[in-house]
Amino acid sequence: MTFAKKSLGQNFLISPRIVSAIVGAGDLKAGETVLEVGPGKGTLTKALLEAGVNVKAIEKDNRLIPILSETFKKEIENKKLELVHGDVMEMDVDSLGFQTSYKVIANIPYYITGVLIRNLLSAKIKPELCVLMVQKEVADRIISRDGKESILSLSIKAYAKPSIIMNVSRGNFFPIPNVDSAVIKLSNIKNPFTDTREEERFFEIIKAGFAQKRKKLISNLEKVLSKEKLKEIFEKLGLEENIRAEDVSLEIWLKILIS
Repeated sequence: MTFAKKSLGQNFLISPRIVSAIVGAGDLKAGETVLEVGPGKGTLTKALLEAGVNVKAIEKDNRLIPILSETFKKEIENKKLELVHGDVMEMDVDSLGFQTSYKVIANIPYYITGVLIRNLLSAKIKPELCVLMVQKEVADRIISRDGKESILSLSIKAYAKPSIIMNVSRGNFFPIPNVDSAVIKLSNIKNPFTDTREEERFFEIIKAGFAQKRKKLISNLEKVLSKEKLKEIFEKLGLEENIRAEDVSLEIWLKILIS
């Protein structure tokens, strides 16, 4: 028996109903390519292959590679499944060999959620769609359920439309985690920036804006923009000088970027 490694954030999904819902949310068509991160023991992998798609699965845990290789021996031989042993966080998404559109469907280790999504969405060859199991609290932050934005929510909304497909209680995993989860879908993925410099500047601005949450946005932004420029921008956009970063929509952040 292979036990989950706490250090890798492993919690294996054991509910067929949830697996089916995740695959269904991917709107999959036979012959499409799907990237799966952290296939674990292959529960979701099996369902994806049964949907008729080609899967590239990246697994970090060397104990699971022989299990997956044996379980899906036929699919690997038929080139329906490509099993990659490695850490996705140490890989350049653009080096994974995707030449055309692909989808990402995965039950990911929660500690890599933010960085992984950013890497996927900022890649040159972006996924067409992502369906990901994440921590429920993080899912709520991504869609701004409380009406407040964050660096995470803005970083995702800049590229895609996030939505929650379903909430998933902790009892659907083994071992049982300490938190509940949710399946999120990122659709309408695009690149809103004209070039890499503009993209980098956007993240520089929002990180400065959220640097000290209790401070007013205009004060935080003085690190990256002059007081005179900020006064001009705030007047132009009709922003109150006491507004905080969490109360500013993506649309306004993008206008600040190009002002």
